[in-house]
Amino acid sequence: MTSTDPALLSAEQLLSLYARRALSPVEALKAVTERIARYNPWVNAFAALNPRALSQAGESEARWRAGRPIGPLDGVPVTVKDVMNVTGFPTRRGSRLSDTAPATEDAPAVMGLKAAGAVILGKTTTTEFGWKTPGDNPLTGVTRNPWDPRRTAGGSSSGAAAAGAACFGPLHVGTDAGGSIRIPAAYCGLVGVKPTYGRVPQWPHGAFSAVSVAGPITRTVRDAALMLGVMGRADARDPFCLPDEAQDWRSGIETGVAGLRVALVRRLGFDAPLDAEGEAALERAADWLRGAGAIVEDADPGLPDTRQIFGRVWGVALARLVATAPEDKRSLLDAGLEEVARREGGMSAVDFLGAEAMRTEAAHLMGQFHLRHDLLLCPTTPTAAFAADQPTLHPTQALWRDWAPWTFAFNLTRQPAISVPTNLDAEGMPRAVQLAAAQGREDLCFRAARLIERAAAMPLSDMAGPQR
Repeated sequence: MTSTDPALLSAEQLLSLYARRALSPVEALKAVTERIARYNPWVNAFAALNPRALSQAGESEARWRAGRPIGPLDGVPVTVKDVMNVTGFPTRRGSRLSDTAPATEDAPAVMGLKAAGAVILGKTTTTEFGWKTPGDNPLTGVTRNPWDPRRTAGGSSSGAAAAGAACFGPLHVGTDAGGSIRIPAAYCGLVGVKPTYGRVPQWPHGAFSAVSVAGPITRTVRDAALMLGVMGRADARDPFCLPDEAQDWRSGIETGVAGLRVALVRRLGFDAPLDAEGEAALERAADWLRGAGAIVEDADPGLPDTRQIFGRVWGVALARLVATAPEDKRSLLDAGLEEVARREGGMSAVDFLGAEAMRTEAAHLMGQFHLRHDLLLCPTTPTAAFAADQPTLHPTQALWRDWAPWTFAFNLTRQPAISVPTNLDAEGMPRAVQLAAAQGREDLCFRAARLIERAAAMPLSDMAGPQR
């Protein structure tokens, strides 16, 4: 067995050790589960653990011993956000209103992971129906940030990011309708990938179907690229998914950025806030890209006010959720969710279709922008992770000001975007930047993110201390 704690290793490192018979999937799983037992009582990353994980790891170990791994993730521990179906588990979506019956079929991404040999550790927490950034829900409570238990892990992929930062396995599935992969990844010092819309099939589609995607949250860029290749396989249940490319996104990832045209963007249709440490992180990343030969220049895509678009998409989806909930049980919902639904529930069809027309306009403008610029570089979040226990007040204002002002535009335009950590701030919390490219060009995002990752050389979270 390796002298390094297997729970701290990347998926690529685990696979290399499995292939050399220097580590077994069972040994790796035991290291991870011991870490979960030690730290999850305060991190609160899991909605449910998989009682069959040890059996799955044993089956993988037998395959490696016979020299017959079944796929590129054989024996690697993976978690799945509890908005996606995993056979045998209920899909609770962080809500006391959700169905408690176990799912009878896997979501497409889960099917791809299982086919690749991944070991499903369990299902991770989410904000209720994925509606907000603060990492709590009425069903499982508050999920905390492994860098500081007083801080939120972010959301809505709260548990996925917390599990990643706590080293509860190397690979974690999140979903993202307005920043729900990238924001918690940024708060927790991880890599978060929002793929091109349709890259990862989804079924059944959720409330935010028109803008939501599934994608990886990992500790390394290469692991994210490996994982996306497994998740992004066509599935007939999703009529909106892209054709099956069977692509390994690690190909060319070490090529670098020399000659790439990078737009340093400080405005995505409105003046979004950014604190001084976030500004410093952005400039640091721009300097790294310039130093590697990229052509970096300030540019503005000229988007319309994206708040006017996303606010309607978000509000109508939540209003529909509330309207379809049994009236006698609506009091069980997160109060903030109900507040947004009440505010936006009376929107006219004309207003909603107007927002859709504006979304299409934004997508066209970004398409034209990427004819001139290979990549877009901007912040991921306005600040570092905020307090975990603070109440959610004025959620519509918080969306623009505190949560997602730098992320939701790319859901509207359906292009790929990656959050990658850059440094720790003065309080020891992770900071990050975001890279976006034209639809279908995840490869460019991965190349630039990999370069930033190497320059940043981020540490793992410090899990020591009396509170941890």
